[in-house]
Amino acid sequence: MLENPEIIAKLSAEIAALQTEPPPENALPSEQALTHARESLTQHLPVNGVGLETVIRHLKEDIIPGFNACSRSSNYYGFVTGGSTPAASFADNIVTAWDQNVQVHLPNETIATELEDKTLALLCELLDLDPVQWPHRTFTTGATASNVLGLACGREHIITEASAVRGDAPISVGEIGIFEAMHRAGLDKIQILTTVPHSSLSKAASLIGMGRASVKSVALEGSSHSIDVPRLKKHLEAPGTASIVAISAAEVNTGLFATAGLEEMQEIRRICDMHGAWIHVDAAFGLMGRCLTSLAYSSIITGCSGLELADSITGDGHKLLNVPYDCGFFLSRHREIASRVFQNPNAAYLGSGPATDSIMSPLNIGIENSRRLRALPLYASLMAYGKEGYREMLERQIALARDIAETMLEGDDFEVLPSSTGGKDEILGNIYIIVLFRAKDEGLNKELTDRIKAIRKIYVSGTAWEGKPACRFAVSNWMADAERDLPVIKQILQRVVREWKSQKQTATVA
Repeated sequence: MLENPEIIAKLSAEIAALQTEPPPENALPSEQALTHARESLTQHLPVNGVGLETVIRHLKEDIIPGFNACSRSSNYYGFVTGGSTPAASFADNIVTAWDQNVQVHLPNETIATELEDKTLALLCELLDLDPVQWPHRTFTTGATASNVLGLACGREHIITEASAVRGDAPISVGEIGIFEAMHRAGLDKIQILTTVPHSSLSKAASLIGMGRASVKSVALEGSSHSIDVPRLKKHLEAPGTASIVAISAAEVNTGLFATAGLEEMQEIRRICDMHGAWIHVDAAFGLMGRCLTSLAYSSIITGCSGLELADSITGDGHKLLNVPYDCGFFLSRHREIASRVFQNPNAAYLGSGPATDSIMSPLNIGIENSRRLRALPLYASLMAYGKEGYREMLERQIALARDIAETMLEGDDFEVLPSSTGGKDEILGNIYIIVLFRAKDEGLNKELTDRIKAIRKIYVSGTAWEGKPACRFAVSNWMADAERDLPVIKQILQRVVREWKSQKQTATVA
């Protein structure tokens, strides 16, 4: 298995080439490349192995051409998929080479846990959050896992609060389980109150035993992303019920925010405190709006105002922070709850070494006992580009999204969603990084996503709005450049419309 120096040198050259190759021309691989990659997959485990040099050639010539360019192309607008900044990509190679297992805080043996904690503190500064106020902070695989953490901590808090109202001794779901804890606290139900939640919130509710049915809407009629505060208050007053309030920042289909500024968040905080409720913010990509300062982004800034009043916040590093998959983060104000929920008991060999700081071992504040040093790519990227660099990156992404929307508003073929009675400036002012749209021709609209993707030059996600098919641009790559990318998008959309009309005319004549 030990390789000779020549092969190692070749490996090093190939790794370096990965970082210097230009982005692919198309966002999606050709059908031929996919077929070749699929047929090239090894069907059975070789007895003796084929050697490193053969594997390098196989991966480079057969497998890589079958990948999409979700991270490497600024023309990939599916889901909310960021890229990987040069600094983050370099650091990710170091992560692999040094392969730290970030589990136990051992400050006399490795800098890993201190680097992670410092990275999360720097992230708080980027997001205009005071690191001191968020002592329970950790990295996860993504916002889905972070939502699990948020709901688990929230569940612990709200049941403890209900028990305290009865004057009972403190109880912990982590110790006695959810059924016994609810029984002792006199609770019949736990509910998660939200608006247009991401599917991962329901998944998280299922995983921690609360159930998908516990997720209930408190949306404002006619504005599904907004919280109806009186409706929220009514649900919080339900007897025998403990509540987690989950705030979407921003809603995944439209990029719109659930709250309308600091005063509304203060009111939500007040009524949640009255009823012992936990506020959890699902901010997979919306939290980056707190970097913005210009009046041009006033609606986004307003939507992010007051999020610091929450009990917990989740976010994704592999979205707008543009670090490699997988990277999420979780922030909570309640350090004491962390160990009650995630503590590893009866494992003396997992004890941390002597330390004079306040850093908790990651395995006692999150899901995983073993994981990658996800912090290093983000640390490198934050150091390399700073607050201004990330602000400029986000402004470029917003500029492209708004230019896409403006192109559609000025044309006759597409409709920007949600429908609005406001003027163009108002509509564009509400655009963050998401452009939800559909074709005005119902026939084309049914095929729109597939027709765009079939060209393979750009990638968009298909979705639905008000029961009809819709399409969605999510501009989230660090390389976004409206001057370069918008003409490509216009060309593709015009081609799709032109080909549809031509086929429709041909069918009519026939």
